[in-house]
Amino acid sequence: MKPIWIVDDDQSIRWVLEKALARENFTTRSFSGVRDALAALEGESPQVLVSDIRMPGGSGLELLQTVRDRLPGLPVIIMTAFSDLDSAVAAFQGGAFEYLAKPFDVDKAVELIRRAVDESMRGEAAVDERVTETPEMLGQAPAMQDMFRAIGRLSHSAATVLITGESGTGKELVARALHRHSPRANGPFIALNTAAIPKDLLESELFGHERGAFTGAQAMRQGRFEQAENGTLFLDEIGDMPFDLQTRLLRVLSDGQFYRVGGHNPLKANVRVIAATHQNLDARVRQGLFREDLYHRLNVIRLRLPALRERSEDIPLLTRHFLQKSARDLGVEPKRVSDAALAYLASLPFPGNVRQLENLCNWLTVMAPAQVIEQKDLPPDLTPRQDYAPEVIAVSSDGAVAPAPAAPNGAIASAPTVAGVATSVWENGLRTEVARLLRENSADVMDELARRFEAAVIREALDFTRGRKVEAAERLGIGRNTITRKIQELHLDA
Repeated sequence: MKPIWIVDDDQSIRWVLEKALARENFTTRSFSGVRDALAALEGESPQVLVSDIRMPGGSGLELLQTVRDRLPGLPVIIMTAFSDLDSAVAAFQGGAFEYLAKPFDVDKAVELIRRAVDESMRGEAAVDERVTETPEMLGQAPAMQDMFRAIGRLSHSAATVLITGESGTGKELVARALHRHSPRANGPFIALNTAAIPKDLLESELFGHERGAFTGAQAMRQGRFEQAENGTLFLDEIGDMPFDLQTRLLRVLSDGQFYRVGGHNPLKANVRVIAATHQNLDARVRQGLFREDLYHRLNVIRLRLPALRERSEDIPLLTRHFLQKSARDLGVEPKRVSDAALAYLASLPFPGNVRQLENLCNWLTVMAPAQVIEQKDLPPDLTPRQDYAPEVIAVSSDGAVAPAPAAPNGAIASAPTVAGVATSVWENGLRTEVARLLRENSADVMDELARRFEAAVIREALDFTRGRKVEAAERLGIGRNTITRKIQELHLDA
């Protein structure tokens, strides 16, 4: 391994780092100024460069820029006794691996240098993962492979497609792929989120309006159906469309004709419609919130996008892809994620799905302190708190509450929070129990689970207060009469 270079005009700093690194079996080479370091770079290179910012005869930031030009993969740690914002920003903008403010803890400095060495070694052995062309969609999970096959089979068809899946799973990406690989690929692709447009404006957005059709309509305006002529109209969140507009949409799909708002002449609609929703349309039809005839018109071909937690094996692939994409957008070197951090990410539920993972990668590209991202570099709301270890409980099918098995090595068994959404073991267990009851076609699932939930909470509160009902009610934020009534209803008197 090549030596660690230390560039600092302060002899005591060089001496301290040399001795500390020697104890860790690192070889070092020290320089008192930038000129000497630049001269040495002509013939050799270090494993890691540690440099002060302000020195006589040259700036550490100038050295950083030269190193980045000649050796773009070399980790550079910038030190300074002037702990100001400008110095920190300049260091990171210049591509520094990390910024180290003086005075520093020697052990922490050595740990930082060790991380930089690991990054350097990894960079030397790494295969360039950059891609020359951004793929439309990524996924190795069987559910995604089925999706790719379905898009391929539909490539010669203009059939209406209904895409279902949770928010953030990438339904518009699928719609765009269906358009791009269809006979209408040369036509426009027009997208409209029907849930994002106020009801009073949605009709005009869809079908356009004539001049004077309503107050403010000073000119004729084409709607999305006209804009998508000979192409594809993607109607996102179709399950939230107002009921009366569903009738107009059904007429267009049935007759191929529509009228602008305030118009009297029918217009032909030569448009392929792709709709998407996160709603359960079968349930909304039963509830009278969605027209059954429109549902059958849209549900010619149904494609279901899996949630990210259902394709966790794709999380490492997607993480690398989004980090590279974010780096290209920002014009910086793409960061990498350690195997341990990738395994940790793959264990998270990601309620925001692929969109949440992409936002996380954008955050890491800007905020992660090193080129190789470790678990501790993830946002605080993604990592479990170290100062709080709640008791984990398990709820059996009969409502009994018992401590869950402890995690190995004293680790907290509850899952961490993800983007502000607390996702603990009991919530995951609850979802599992809901799924079981639904599979068994159990009656009154909501009422049954609500009773069991209330019983568990009140029983635990009474245990905590040693049976004092008034104190238990105050702790739970409910009235004393309420807790007395609940104890009787739930037969908790014993």
